Amino acid sequence: MKILIVEDEKQLLDSMLTFLKESGMICEKAETLAEASEKADLYEYDCVVLDIGLPDGSGLKVINILQQKQKQTGIVILSAKNSLDDRLVGLNFGADDYVTKPFYMPELVARIKSVVRRRAFQGKNEILFNEIRVVPDEMMMYVKDKLISLTKKEHELLLYFLSNQNKVLTKESIAEHLWGDHADMADSFDFIYSHIKNLRKKMTDNGAHDYLKSIYGVGYKLSSE
Repeated sequence: MKILIVEDEKQLLDSMLTFLKESGMICEKAETLAEASEKADLYEYDCVVLDIGLPDGSGLKVINILQQKQKQTGIVILSAKNSLDDRLVGLNFGADDYVTKPFYMPELVARIKSVVRRRAFQGKNEILFNEIRVVPDEMMMYVKDKLISLTKKEHELLLYFLSNQNKVLTKESIAEHLWGDHADMADSFDFIYSHIKNLRKKMTDNGAHDYLKSIYGVGYKLSSE
């Protein structure tokens, strides 16, 4: 799960980055509207955690960018304790949820997961794809009710495919989704092939059909066809 945190209060930003990463999320940060706008425009995120009051403008402009690009990104607003107007304006602009400062980090994680699940999987706690069943919050995959052990990256990769069924995902988009900013430093995308090969083998060796299709020269897609 890839998250963009937009917050100009450095201590809070660092705390969120640390806790969300420890919770298994890939996190990027932006401390200004300009930086957040650029990242929202260029990259794909599962969720943006957004403080509206930024030093160079309103964070609501980030929501506008996501909407104009027609991105299916979840949005959680961070609002001051007594700032009801911020919450209402954010929700009216298209935010999915809000968290009032100060907040408990586990609550933020729960809100993010809930928003992403609603956006990608209609709020379901379990994802069914033919004989495959996935429980995202518990990082579990079953094939014909047999529990299959996945690495963290394999689990994230499977969820990315499940939320983009029948869509061709480029190697670049997969790398960026799984590794965030660090993907730009890769000399090649051979590591993606290795992860997909391992995920495919774990599924097919345990009785699943081979749903991961290679699209020559472009990337991969998950399809029942």
